[in-house]
Amino acid sequence: MSDKQLNRGMKSRHIAMIAIGGTISASFFMGIGDILHQVGPFGTVVGYIIGGFVMFLALLSLAEMAVAMPVSGSFQVYATKFISPLAGFCTGWLYLINWITAAAASITAASIIMNAWFGGVEPWAWSLFFIAIVTALNFFPVKAYGELEFWFAGVKILAIIIFIIIALAIVFGFVPNFGKINGFHNFTDNGLFPNGISSFFYGIVIIVCTYQGAELVGIAAGESEDPEKNIKSAIKNVGVRILLFFVISVFLIAMIMPWQESSVSGTPFVTILAQCQIPHIQTVMQIVIVISCLSAVNSAFYACARLLWSMANTHQAPKLYTKVNKHDVPYIGVIVSACLSGLCLISKFIGAEKVFILIISSSGMIGCLIWIMIALSHIGFRKHLAKTGQNINKLSFKVPMYPLVPILGVIFNAIVILGMLIDPGQRIVVYSGVVLITLFVTIYLVCFKKHLTSI
Repeated sequence: MSDKQLNRGMKSRHIAMIAIGGTISASFFMGIGDILHQVGPFGTVVGYIIGGFVMFLALLSLAEMAVAMPVSGSFQVYATKFISPLAGFCTGWLYLINWITAAAASITAASIIMNAWFGGVEPWAWSLFFIAIVTALNFFPVKAYGELEFWFAGVKILAIIIFIIIALAIVFGFVPNFGKINGFHNFTDNGLFPNGISSFFYGIVIIVCTYQGAELVGIAAGESEDPEKNIKSAIKNVGVRILLFFVISVFLIAMIMPWQESSVSGTPFVTILAQCQIPHIQTVMQIVIVISCLSAVNSAFYACARLLWSMANTHQAPKLYTKVNKHDVPYIGVIVSACLSGLCLISKFIGAEKVFILIISSSGMIGCLIWIMIALSHIGFRKHLAKTGQNINKLSFKVPMYPLVPILGVIFNAIVILGMLIDPGQRIVVYSGVVLITLFVTIYLVCFKKHLTSI
């Protein structure tokens, strides 16, 4: 492994907010509309609880390794070292694809809202504008990125808290302008799964994708001022906060909004607040969603650039990605990430809403594979410690109930992938994932294996 390091300029508050900011994105604010419509209230809430649990398993495994080995490549480096170079190579490139699709989904979502405000400008044009803005922001020092993401994430958290307070007021009848709600009847009147159990598998795919992004805390560890202290603090708080924000707000939405009326274009957050007749609240919430989308894109470009930099330093990506600007930012990776996120520009041809659902669905399997790799790397990490005679009890952060945590991580993510294979509508996602894995294995064997140095 190269001994090169990027500039360590991020504080604990930056690390925590980056993880939250990467997770609370368009997939949550707008994806929930389609999930609720397809799955129904009960399945949606259960799905978010399960998805949050699976996310927390991945975070626990990642935390133990990240505290012991804080590197910018994070779990890609761990997969290379503790599973195999091939596993690390595929993990890195698959994760790159995952973040690029997440960025494309967020850009598309922001463009849908902007098009609603300024109908004369097409969504694809807004997408191009947002790509240019976020690319420019990622050329600044990492400390500036961390500070910007801190405030971006802060806006999202504040908005969700305000929404939860207003939603609770609606549920308890303190909002006179709001009509009658069905409350718990929403969960039972049409059965627990109104569109059938198969629709639940559809929802789980998007829900798991919604939680993906929290693992970004591992990549940020490589640029943290005090990795051991900051990562432990961030991991302990981030998982619980995200789970609470998601589950509570989703539960309240399911109680208040008829699932038959939910959709992507009419995100439940905006629809519910608009019915409260609070002056300008709809516009404010839409602004928050746009900020959330751009925040997620910002995190995506950051993650991809650092991942490419780390892989290039270990001969798993072209050497040009090791180049940095005067602020120690791997700018080539930023530019390439921006170009690849242009996937969202196909909205010019097939419609922005269709693009949004297609993209976040297609990234679901890859995200599950990444979490499986994190779990397997954790198992390999423990074996490595035992083989080299290191005392496991001296780990600064030690996962409780090992090996149950990584084993459950593998099992639950494998079940989600199996669910995609069972659902005819999601089967193509699994097939495309297999094609991607085959492609990267072939590229590794042909182009990189003989040049790969040990880490």
